[in-house]
Amino acid sequence: MKRALNIFYPAALLLLTMLAGACTDPNAVIDNNTEIADHNWSYVNRVKFDVKIDDERAAYNEYLNLRVTGNYRYSNIFVLVSQTLPGKKKQTTRFEVKLANPDGEWLGKGSGNLYSYQVLLRKGYHFPAKGNYHFEIEQNMRDNPLHEISDVGLRIEKAK
Repeated sequence: MKRALNIFYPAALLLLTMLAGACTDPNAVIDNNTEIADHNWSYVNRVKFDVKIDDERAAYNEYLNLRVTGNYRYSNIFVLVSQTLPGKKKQTTRFEVKLANPDGEWLGKGSGNLYSYQVLLRKGYHFPAKGNYHFEIEQNMRDNPLHEISDVGLRIEKAK
């Protein structure tokens, strides 16, 4: 019995590792999310990501990943996305993301009381140079902290 368990556990671990590797998207440069503590997103709680760009000639799509609860008060959200280039030059862009229709129907994919969004910020974007880029995402609403925000993330993929 003990010998069977010694064979089963490594085999199961190997299978899970292979399955997890098969689920990754080869076009994604980054696809990470950060959980917002207590679902209260403060101005000072900027979500940060570092991204290495190897090919400045390639076109990239940039997405905002966002999850809100069904108790979120608004039908939209404004965010500031800052991108610091390898030469330390910083660019900040303000985006508005529509989350619900005027009748209150959520536009995201729902699961229980959470609604998920993956919103295209830039399509076919060309990074100016190879190197490491630093991204910061900040909520830009009047409420501080902004309640009922579960997760915020960034996805950058090579455009097809």
